[in-house]
Amino acid sequence: MVTKDKLKEWPPKYDRSFIPPDDSPYWDRELETMDPAQREEEIILPRLQAQLNYAYENSPFYKEKWGKAGVKPADIRSLDDFERIPFVTKEEIRRDQMEYPPFGSNLCVSMADLARVNGTSGTTGKPTAFGISKGDMKRIAEAHARFMWGFGVRQDDIVFIGSFFSLYWGSWGALAGAERLGATAFPFGAGVAGQSDRAIEWMKEVRPTVFYGTPSYSLYLAEKARIKGVDPRKDFNFRILFFSGEPGAGVPSTKKRIEETYGGICIDSGSTAEMAPWMSDCECAYRKGMHLWQDVVFAELVEPETKKRVPYGSEGATVYTHLERTSQPMIRFWSGDISMWVNDPCPCGRTYPRLPKGIYGRADDMFVVRGENVYPSAIEDVLRAIKGFGDEYRIIITREKAMDELIVQAEPAPESDAGIIPGLKARLEAQLKEKGLRTSVQMMEPGSLERTEFKAKRVIDKRGLYEELTK
Repeated sequence: MVTKDKLKEWPPKYDRSFIPPDDSPYWDRELETMDPAQREEEIILPRLQAQLNYAYENSPFYKEKWGKAGVKPADIRSLDDFERIPFVTKEEIRRDQMEYPPFGSNLCVSMADLARVNGTSGTTGKPTAFGISKGDMKRIAEAHARFMWGFGVRQDDIVFIGSFFSLYWGSWGALAGAERLGATAFPFGAGVAGQSDRAIEWMKEVRPTVFYGTPSYSLYLAEKARIKGVDPRKDFNFRILFFSGEPGAGVPSTKKRIEETYGGICIDSGSTAEMAPWMSDCECAYRKGMHLWQDVVFAELVEPETKKRVPYGSEGATVYTHLERTSQPMIRFWSGDISMWVNDPCPCGRTYPRLPKGIYGRADDMFVVRGENVYPSAIEDVLRAIKGFGDEYRIIITREKAMDELIVQAEPAPESDAGIIPGLKARLEAQLKEKGLRTSVQMMEPGSLERTEFKAKRVIDKRGLYEELTK
């Protein structure tokens, strides 16, 4: 619980033996239901100032960056002043780590203090290395336990972790939270040949109550289960399924499909690996949008062009700041994810801002077709709301005679009669047209599109090939 003495500590110290009563919806009622203005004044601003001072003294990266911007921690006397701090980008972090390998000049702790090395895959450039201190691992576990408690995980749950145990942060964060909360962790993993078939057998046998992975993988497992004659709703036992890595769990039709498939609630969670504890964007059990747990990671939404913070009710790009990290703290980290935030009441009673539509556009995923910004999640929402389609699809962008063309490849559900396929195609094209998307739909054979156990790559942009051919 919050006390005046506790508020003076930085980084904060937590009683790792503490577990709330099972019937409490809150991990820390006082903190989670506090008046937002009081929370900002008494908790967020002091922690922010402490984080800034710490980073300035221990991170050559920030000392140089802020010096060039003409700002020092002493200049930040309010959250409005905080907008003077320049953003940090992924590319800056990569460049810094190339110059000061392996962790860059923002590590802030000694090598002896490190407990974990995680990182990005490097599929879009040089991998980013994350060095996590022992103290930060404890604080990340505490935060994730608190967030998971908020969407209903309890000590008698079995948490099935169906994702890669590798450099990828997601699985380790879910594991740390489950163990701190006192639930039974079931770190099954993914990515090994035959793993999905074994997962189905293990889920039938052990009957875990909570699932973690990507939305794509949950639907893939359900498809494979049905082929084996297993009903995911009747033969499994999931009451909560929570996800990260893709925006699907925040897409209304995908959320509905997952909940109807498994009979449990679908929880959208997750910001980005750089911001571990990455679950600081996370829905509660009421599923009215992702809460921004501002006393752990301070989130802002800013206008992409002006870079100014936008008011509640507006759309913007997400910017995050650690309030508890001693190793590689991210301060005004530009994630580029697109969302809209509000501060109206949530039925759960928590008083944090929320992203009522989740993160519905990732800057890296957005593409422009004939001058229109298109997010894959918008196409996903239309497709999965139409009964008769399977769970897999592809979006292909081509260029013919200097004009962009948008193609959606979709599969009918395996049980669909062949006679309904032309109608499905026409209906999808019509509904996408209503959304302003001139699209050609190609109906594929059931099961012909590649499935994945990780993050699905569903957008294929072939316009570069046209440019090469017409040079």
